[in-house]
Amino acid sequence: MPTSPAALPDDSLISTFDWAGRPAAAPGFSTLGERFLTRLSPMPMPTAGTPYLVGFSPDAAAPLGIARAELDTPAGLDVFTGNTIAAWSDPLATVYSGHQFGVWAGQLGDGRALLLTELQTADGPCEIQLKGAGRTPYSRMGDGRAVLRSSIREFLCSEAMAGLGIPTTRALCVTGSDAPVRREEIETAAVVTRLAPSFVRFGHFEHFAANEKLPELRALADYIIDRFYPDCRTAPQPYLAMLREVARRTAELMAQWQAVGFCHGVMNTDNMSILGLTLDYGPFGFLDGFNANHICNHSDTGGRYAYAQQPQIGYWNLFCLAQALLPLFGEDPDVFVDISDEAQAQPAIDAAQDTLLTYRDVYGAAFHARYRAKLGLSTAQDADETLFGDLFKLLHTQRTDYTLFFRHLADVRRDDTPAAAEARTVRNFFFDRAAADVWLNAYRQRLQAEPQSDDERATAMRRVNPKYVLRNHLAEVAIRRAKEKDFSEVENLRAVLARPFDDHPGFEHYAQPAPDWASSLEVSCSS
Repeated sequence: MPTSPAALPDDSLISTFDWAGRPAAAPGFSTLGERFLTRLSPMPMPTAGTPYLVGFSPDAAAPLGIARAELDTPAGLDVFTGNTIAAWSDPLATVYSGHQFGVWAGQLGDGRALLLTELQTADGPCEIQLKGAGRTPYSRMGDGRAVLRSSIREFLCSEAMAGLGIPTTRALCVTGSDAPVRREEIETAAVVTRLAPSFVRFGHFEHFAANEKLPELRALADYIIDRFYPDCRTAPQPYLAMLREVARRTAELMAQWQAVGFCHGVMNTDNMSILGLTLDYGPFGFLDGFNANHICNHSDTGGRYAYAQQPQIGYWNLFCLAQALLPLFGEDPDVFVDISDEAQAQPAIDAAQDTLLTYRDVYGAAFHARYRAKLGLSTAQDADETLFGDLFKLLHTQRTDYTLFFRHLADVRRDDTPAAAEARTVRNFFFDRAAADVWLNAYRQRLQAEPQSDDERATAMRRVNPKYVLRNHLAEVAIRRAKEKDFSEVENLRAVLARPFDDHPGFEHYAQPAPDWASSLEVSCSS
């Protein structure tokens, strides 16, 4: 639970920094009270930590009304690095628990994240959070810092996911410093300013359930319902309705991850958003050569979070959330279910299990809808399941570049002559061209039943199959240059990935297959 008394902000750190277009502050998570959080100051960087701007997202900044020039000032950089506290902020860290790699980890919490404030924008509520601004009561053995390497990756990937149209937290900026931080080697400290309507996780609910703090559990659920799921309030059982909506959003999110070949390396319950957002970019990766068993996190030695496992893990995490919410699943929402009493518990368990069927149904529909769109199929046929299955087997055995295959598949024409079919670029991504031709011929046959013209289909396919994704080697090049104080590659990547379906003349090298040296890159939980 939160420490008491709370460590309140140090008045000596108060800054007058503000920006002209700042939306009004709105009461948010802090209204839940001290049982849920600890108020405290960020830890200023050491003397060597004079901040500088590494990256800035104008797209993320637009709803906040802040311009790069306003942020990129000594006063602005100090606020968004945690060296000072703006008068409009009320910094706090939240407490949560969770399952990590399938094992109950107990109390966790914001170990290096501070929620500065919540603003009411034209797009709705927006929490502003610093990641890497120092220790909190929940840091356990950590130093509360983030390093430049992982901060750039989070900045670029959150903005890349937004460009792909996938629900995600956002990144306003990254500030760097020369302050040393020890990981496997000495690195330099950085801070990511993250944005989200809410950073509440499954683990927040697990925390209060595990500690038998049922009034707090209900208060948190009420906060989420009233603020983000108001339609659930009028349902016969509001908390079950909330679970159903979280299951729906999570299922949609998993289908979206699978469709773009995104791998989240730490799908712990404390990294699962109650709003169905992609949350916490630690170890992650986009598929290069397709491998259904790809593990993006070097620390995941058992492959729990491999690419093909993500849909099932999404369900497992929802099961943990449902288990935490069981005391709220009674016929009377004002009376807690005694889950130690089998007669009371069983109806709640049955209701939760029935509600979680939503995940299965929504995921299946979303998965098929997204892959039909990727293949340019505007109609559904019974044989499509076989077409999909044969494709995945082919991609897996051939280790075909996932992004480039789907992008160039749009060039295929239903009436290609043998010579034209052989000349299509998409064949070049297979080492066994004969095996590829078998599937491509079946695909052309399937296109005969489509009402769209080839040109209409190709246009639609290019709107859902990106040309650019954040490949590990691209992020690595940007990181290496940033360590030399050259941030141009961070900005170039951000700009291209913000519009990943466009061609971006002059940046075609970002859409090339990964070079051989990329296979030696390892991404782990160290950040």
